[in-house]
Amino acid sequence: MDYSTYLKNYPSKEGRFGKFGGAYLPPQLVPAMDEITEAYLTICHSSQFINELRRIRREFQGRPTPVYHCEKLSRKIGKTQIYLKREDLNHTGAHKLNHCMGEGLLAKFLGKKRIIAETGAGQHGVALATAAAFFGLDCTIYMGEVDVAKQAPNVARMKILGANVVSVKDGQRTLKEAVDAAFADYLENYKETIYCIGSAVGPHPFPMMVRDFQMVVGYEAREQFQEMMGFLPDVVTACVGGGSNSIGMFLPFINDPVEIVGVEPLGRGEKIGDNAASMTYGSEGVMHGFDSIMLKDSSGEPAPVYSIASGLDYPSVGPEHAFLRECGRVKYDVATDREAVDAFFKLSRYEGIIPALESSHALAYAMRRAKEMDAGSILVNLSGRGDKDLDYVIEKYGYGEDFKDFD
Repeated sequence: MDYSTYLKNYPSKEGRFGKFGGAYLPPQLVPAMDEITEAYLTICHSSQFINELRRIRREFQGRPTPVYHCEKLSRKIGKTQIYLKREDLNHTGAHKLNHCMGEGLLAKFLGKKRIIAETGAGQHGVALATAAAFFGLDCTIYMGEVDVAKQAPNVARMKILGANVVSVKDGQRTLKEAVDAAFADYLENYKETIYCIGSAVGPHPFPMMVRDFQMVVGYEAREQFQEMMGFLPDVVTACVGGGSNSIGMFLPFINDPVEIVGVEPLGRGEKIGDNAASMTYGSEGVMHGFDSIMLKDSSGEPAPVYSIASGLDYPSVGPEHAFLRECGRVKYDVATDREAVDAFFKLSRYEGIIPALESSHALAYAMRRAKEMDAGSILVNLSGRGDKDLDYVIEKYGYGEDFKDFD
């Protein structure tokens, strides 16, 4: 495939990345999605919209975020050098605000009064609540009861920002059920509401929109790394749940001689219900309005999933990721809970950076890979900071006493 024209060709007008993607919708939602698609395709080519978004990113979000060399951590591992794209320094502490501010602008363009969303780790909820406050919109966030308990600091932040946080008590009480509840709300209230999906998933045009808004991460990182080093990294990696931070990081490198690796949560192991590694153990299926790779139970329904990282425990993955794996351009690997927590403590202690548990999966892969490489460089998208995870990590793992230092 000629990747130099990739962004012009994908997705198709029907919202497909190869056979993946599309829009599987109840009839009453088709006009709403058509409205969003038409509006987005109009404003994404508007200089006024682009200039306003750039102003917001510069003056409100604090972009660009830096690329940072983990010199001490790298030295402990070997000769391979690990670098971080510091999305933890983006306002609200993660990459999520990149697309939430864009979606907020879109809501204003459409004359909507209310925005809704689901959230797992709470970072998307915080980002959307922030966007709602910025643009003067009402905001409702759906969050699984399990995640509400795990992510109490982010729940508090959402409420302080003025959002209505709804704890979802159905099923596994995690991210899938939060998405279900948000879609149910949207079905009833789509005339005055826009659903701001929190990842590169869902029916067209959401995977395209979220991807486009998140590519600022990869474009910045590519330019910064090249300016810093004079060449590109050997490996670019990011964690993959639904896949927003990773797709935004990966695509600006897609036409470069760079290895690209997405890292999924292996959790406690390979059994159904013990992980959320959709690309590793899943098969093609449709859920939440799009066709992609998903984890299924024995009856073909979405399987129960688990990850220590609330933002990764989703039984499917963005359709563009499924397509890029099928093309062979992006590889996908896994990291366990234990590896992620180990990376969490090591980055904290050697570099003074406390990462989100989601981001720790990508860092764990980078640390493992660095040991296998004789030399070279790995660029990790550190998609968020770990403030939200501290209470949970301390409760489950203390202050890292059981985690060994490097040999």
